[in-house]
Amino acid sequence: MVTASIHCAANFPHRKVPGDLDVGLPIGTGDHAYLEALAQMLPKLLARKPALLFYNAGVDPHADDRLGRLALTTAGLAERDRMVRTACGSARVPLVSVMGGGYGSDAAAIGRLHAQTIAVMAGVL
Repeated sequence: MVTASIHCAANFPHRKVPGDLDVGLPIGTGDHAYLEALAQMLPKLLARKPALLFYNAGVDPHADDRLGRLALTTAGLAERDRMVRTACGSARVPLVSVMGGGYGSDAAAIGRLHAQTIAVMAGVL
C-alpha cells in the first residue's frame, strides 16, 4: 500500500503520520500551485503500478473551507478531480473516489462541491 497527500502543511503542526508521497503546501495556496503539485505527484504515484487507487476527494482545500487553509476555487477542485480521473484512466488503474473533508459553514455549498466531484468522476462534467 502507498499513501499520498497534498495538504496545507500548517494543518499538521504536531503529529501527522507521514505518507509515502506527502506534499505540504503553504497556507492560502491556490489552484495553480496545487494543480502543479498534483501534476508532479500523479506520475510518481502511478509509476508504482497500483492495482487500485482510492481517492479521498476532500473539498476542504476550497477557499471557503474553515479548516483546510488552502484557497482552491470550485473550478480548481473540478480540475483536480479531472486530472486524477484522466491519469488513472490513461494508466489503466481502477479508481475509487470517496468523499472527504468539507468544513464550511454552508452545508448546501459543501454538498454542491461533493456533487461536482461525483459528476467529474462519472465523466459528466
